[in-house]
Amino acid sequence: MGKSDLVVSAIGFGCWEMGGGYGAIDDDEVVKAIHRALDLGVTLFDTARGYGFGRSEALLARGLGTRRKDVAVVTKCGMRLDANGRLKRDSSYQAIVEDCELSLKALATDYVDLFLVHWPDLQTPFDESMRALNDLRAAGKVRYVGVSNFSSEQLRTCAALAPLCANQIGYNLFDRRWEYEMFPTARELGIGIMAYGPLAHGLLTGTFTPETKFDETDWRFRGNAFRQPILEGESFLKNLAVIEQLKAVAKRKRTTLPKLALAWVLANPTVAVALTGVRRPAEIEDNVGAVEVELTPADHDELAAIMKCAAGQVADIPR
Repeated sequence: MGKSDLVVSAIGFGCWEMGGGYGAIDDDEVVKAIHRALDLGVTLFDTARGYGFGRSEALLARGLGTRRKDVAVVTKCGMRLDANGRLKRDSSYQAIVEDCELSLKALATDYVDLFLVHWPDLQTPFDESMRALNDLRAAGKVRYVGVSNFSSEQLRTCAALAPLCANQIGYNLFDRRWEYEMFPTARELGIGIMAYGPLAHGLLTGTFTPETKFDETDWRFRGNAFRQPILEGESFLKNLAVIEQLKAVAKRKRTTLPKLALAWVLANPTVAVALTGVRRPAEIEDNVGAVEVELTPADHDELAAIMKCAAGQVADIPR
């Protein structure tokens, strides 16, 4: 992970879906998927306090059981619910420390391997947030620290205040915003990238059709603060045509579209881990095979040409 001595699998198990908000899930199937991931050599499991406020972390703890010691558990802090039940950012010293204690309890562990500030809180001085991370490290409650969704400037400021080893951001064939804005700074500072959404929130699984409808409990149903234009209206239909072209490339390379998409993410040397949301054992079985897919310069050129037809991309990184 960056220039740190934290070594993890290139494919990580993402636990956002386990907290709710991605439609209905079967807890027992998720536990089976965790067990299968462990058997396949996946050693990084990424969750967050904000993923169901304990639900995702507790389900991960159930799945890991006595094998928790064999993996790197990542969780995130700094998200609260306001009086109206809406998510808000709070990376104050007290909030970070409290979140850590709550996460440790939900995860049924006495330490977290990597602890991240989930989103930049512009109402709290960064030195206050970083001081909390440093104190948690000194207390032995977290082994490594990092951030998530931090811009180049924010990353540089915080890296001078705490030994950050990771920045977790969204990155996939349809969304390269962070690559252009922040990756050069991460490389300079020796900070590893944890890429979430490498399958474009389901689009790059190749299973969507023009008739695809999202459940009302799924954040993709109508969109929210994290809305994805690539999944909406005419852009969605245009992108389904792009997916067909990508499928043809995958077929020619004798692989699957998800593995092709993951291999593209991992081909960037700044990326340490590609995080894939998993609901069933078969999904992780396919995803881990991405590390065996080799992309040539010609492949990269072809994929870049295909992606020029993509629609609904957002120009600016989220703040």
